[in-house]
Amino acid sequence: MGMASATIPLILACRSSNSVSAASRIFFPLRSPLSRSISAMSTPQSSSDSTRTKTERVVIKGRVQGVFYRNWTIENANQLGLKGWVRNRKDGSVEALFSGSVDAVQEMEQRCRRGPPDALVTGLQAFPSDDDPGTGFHRKPTF
Repeated sequence: MGMASATIPLILACRSSNSVSAASRIFFPLRSPLSRSISAMSTPQSSSDSTRTKTERVVIKGRVQGVFYRNWTIENANQLGLKGWVRNRKDGSVEALFSGSVDAVQEMEQRCRRGPPDALVTGLQAFPSDDDPGTGFHRKPTF
């Protein structure tokens, strides 16, 4: 006997500079309980993402300069206990280095995809990094 497939809608609001301008619907298939348990068995659970350390360099594009993006980044990074830095780039983007627990770095990356209220993020690139984040989180000069 086959299992019925179902989908659930996810509504995404696309924001313009002042208001919600459009909504899109994306459908995700519901997974059966069996597929969830198989996925859980195949995922290694040996070390927690909150205890491992990750360092990542990100470049954020869009309307991200002149909207307090760097100050917002410093505030959020400090809230998450991250080390690193943030700076404007001459091409109009913002670059940052985040170092800390895997969970905190991933959360910061998600926050950067949204940015502060006046920002309009159009792209974010993330790269693993071996750079020394230093101590604390600070602003660097424009590069």
